[in-house]
Amino acid sequence: MSKTWSVDEHLEDILRSVRPLDPIELNLLDAQGCILVDDVVVPTALPPFDNSSMDGYAVRTADVDGASEEFPAVLSVIGDIAAGSQGLPTVASGEAARIMTGAPLPPGAEAVVPVEWTDGGTGGGPADAMPAHSDAPEGASGQVRVHRPVLPRQHVRAKGSDVKPGTVALKAGTVLGPAQVGLLAAIGRGAVTVRPRPRVVVLSTGSELVTPGEPLGPGQIHDANSFVLTAAARAAGAIPYRVGAVADDADTLRATIEDQLIRADLVITSGGVSVGAYDVVKEALSRVEAFRGGEEDDREDAVGDAVEFRRLAMQPGKPQGFGLIGPDRTPILTLPGNPVSAYVSFELFVRPALRTLMGQESVRRRTVRARLAVDSPLTSPEGKRQFLRGDYTPPGEEGELGTVRAVGGAGSHLIAALAQANALIDVPEKTDRLAPGEEVTVVPLD
Repeated sequence: MSKTWSVDEHLEDILRSVRPLDPIELNLLDAQGCILVDDVVVPTALPPFDNSSMDGYAVRTADVDGASEEFPAVLSVIGDIAAGSQGLPTVASGEAARIMTGAPLPPGAEAVVPVEWTDGGTGGGPADAMPAHSDAPEGASGQVRVHRPVLPRQHVRAKGSDVKPGTVALKAGTVLGPAQVGLLAAIGRGAVTVRPRPRVVVLSTGSELVTPGEPLGPGQIHDANSFVLTAAARAAGAIPYRVGAVADDADTLRATIEDQLIRADLVITSGGVSVGAYDVVKEALSRVEAFRGGEEDDREDAVGDAVEFRRLAMQPGKPQGFGLIGPDRTPILTLPGNPVSAYVSFELFVRPALRTLMGQESVRRRTVRARLAVDSPLTSPEGKRQFLRGDYTPPGEEGELGTVRAVGGAGSHLIAALAQANALIDVPEKTDRLAPGEEVTVVPLD
């Protein structure tokens, strides 16, 4: 009798065989969702120069010391400084330069007065206004009255206040999200070296499967598996290619897989892995010679390694298959055909493999402890590790346990219950009954 594998044994065997993808250099937007291979060091200061954080006036602080609504400081405006300005004017005593947010602080200026603290540079005013210096240069563009004093460096973004040159902006292993892409752009990096998102080919098997949107004939059902697995692969960070349903014919399935290997870092199939008369995946993939067109055929481009099919001590998802196929030894995971079995198998086995290909350090989903809801007693077949769909509610306060309620029954075809679940309840092999209020292990799926 063949060995029955545990969930952990099967996963460990998969992870031993899967290696992270080779690094490549990608443009920033193409690198979104990928993982950095090397630390990124800041080449220049950010911001690269002192600049204004407000629209207002660049001034010397002594010129506005003691300014108030009753006794404003009157300064000569010597020009405008916009973001990107060059050839900056020097601000002398009794002068101000109108400045925009992000514009470089001109020489001589020590702070920026927000425009709201001024009259907007309209000129004129009461005769008892605080006198400004009378030696304003010719060509000045009017005056501004300042109603409040400022401190040195107030409303000024200092050079290097965000990041300084030589510091590490992003560490190796960082997943590049929108904020990280923005930082790389800000420090001038147009491309980075990353491990690429894995390309995943998804196909389901079964002559009874019909693409959603098309009418059903007698004995037919819509193909849900290729859609749920494609969506799950995308959510895990992969680039999925949904091939769709393949009829129950071993030669057709082998040919389809061979055609798809050129764009696959990993292949997922669903269905045809049990012990039925039409379990086409087992028929097509379990023998080496079945891939090569015979033992004498040594084509390097043929699917060339056998997939091992196993029985696992789990529910749902007892039948599983795994192997490395083709000239590049591409991982292939063959999952059961029932929708819940396929999805649970993806979470337990495919997702960790994808995260390994991406170079992630943590490849398994986190687990938490929770209490079983009062109206949710559970039974489980002894000797099998059961993964039930659950509705998990996190704890309200730190130190407390959340609660979880089983959703739907144990049937592996109950996809409506799966759509209502946000977690899996992990029931150990030796546990056959759980009473309300007991602690359980929960795998949140968010």
